[in-house]
Amino acid sequence: MRDETIAKNYAEALLALANKANAPEEWGGMIHAVASAIESNITLQRFLAAPQVSGVEKQAILAKALEGQVPPLFIKFLQKLVSNRRQLLVADIAAAYSDLLDSAAGRVHARVTVARAMSDADRDALAAQLTKVLKKTVVPHVTVNEQILGGVVVRVGDTVMDGSVRRRLETVRAKMLGATT
Repeated sequence: MRDETIAKNYAEALLALANKANAPEEWGGMIHAVASAIESNITLQRFLAAPQVSGVEKQAILAKALEGQVPPLFIKFLQKLVSNRRQLLVADIAAAYSDLLDSAAGRVHARVTVARAMSDADRDALAAQLTKVLKKTVVPHVTVNEQILGGVVVRVGDTVMDGSVRRRLETVRAKMLGATT
């Protein structure tokens, strides 16, 4: 939990810098690219985690590797992460940054579970209906789970809207068992 709070604080600082540069989406792409590079490269992970390598050396290598590819202010942000020994939180910072961008744009992500694959038209219609209900732009992430039998289960944050046939059958079963006892 503490790392999440720290990551959110750094993400807020990064967003402030990105807004100052009038490029919040681009900076989001950059922080995600750095997070992806760290995640996919074990050598880079070990280098950043190595206590034998000083923070100054890590900062210099990061600056040299990213020079000309990203704005100098972004490099300074990464160097500040290193000097504060928070370089291993880059993935968490990237996730928190995306959440901040989504919140600012009035956008939410919904995990949608259906029994059968949806057409693009059905997915768009569902997104439009959820957008209307939630009064925010909904980005659906659809997965198929045949065990729900039919209907749809939508999860947005901590809220679950279960319109599955399986849940309806369980409700009917509970009512029938309750009536016979």
